[in-house]
Amino acid sequence: YIYKNEKEIGEALHYLFENKIVERNELFITSKLWNDSHHPSEVENAIRKTLNNLQLDYLDLYLIHWPLAFKTENPKSVDDLISLETIPLESTWESMIELKKKGLTKHIGVSNFSIPKLNLLMKLSVAPEVNQIELHPYFQQKKMVEFCQNNKIIVTAYSPLGSRHLINTDKSITENSVIQTIAEKHRCTTAQVLLSWGMARNTVVIPKSVTSSRIEENFLSQTIQLDEEDLKTIEQIDKNQRNAKGLFAVMPNGYYTYENIWDE
Repeated sequence: YIYKNEKEIGEALHYLFENKIVERNELFITSKLWNDSHHPSEVENAIRKTLNNLQLDYLDLYLIHWPLAFKTENPKSVDDLISLETIPLESTWESMIELKKKGLTKHIGVSNFSIPKLNLLMKLSVAPEVNQIELHPYFQQKKMVEFCQNNKIIVTAYSPLGSRHLINTDKSITENSVIQTIAEKHRCTTAQVLLSWGMARNTVVIPKSVTSSRIEENFLSQTIQLDEEDLKTIEQIDKNQRNAKGLFAVMPNGYYTYENIWDE
């Protein structure tokens, strides 16, 4: 919802279905609940707005976008924030469970949730099925990945090529010498190495591109099989470099801090 692209995607989906280019059951479509709709009375309204935009009857997956609650779409001051004591994550999650019961979405999950916050929701009747988080070789989150997989929570890796747009850095991961060497070994691109690495960890990778050749290149990463030596080598370049920090919610004298968003 917050990416402001649902209506355009809805038009594209309508075209595809009308012209029988693809069937609905051949697509897996995900959207997210934005931070200004965490109140239990707003959750169903939010997904119905998304479904209307996308011209769909149901989603395959609906995620709580952040463990943050806002009064407005884009908070400008502390007054626009709502504490998680006022709207607990558990109450928002209970409403997500209701969406699944009503058939508005087949699966429910979260995004940008820490292990303690996942533990809160796992105490309820339905646990999160997915945690979509930032994952790439510079931010490998080994403890998180192991926790989710041990608890049957699918890990989806966003920014699997490194979130370069979020930070000021001279080089992207695709220019890392270790990744370049492995790419030469497998006669593939560095981006394909990064995506293959993510899949080798049994995580879902969702690279973003608007270029058809890059989309095809990304898709072909499924044919690249990294070996144990490759995986051990890539493990050594972890920088614990989180790029999507959620700092848009951090304000002087506000409820949210980097530490309590991530429980670090």
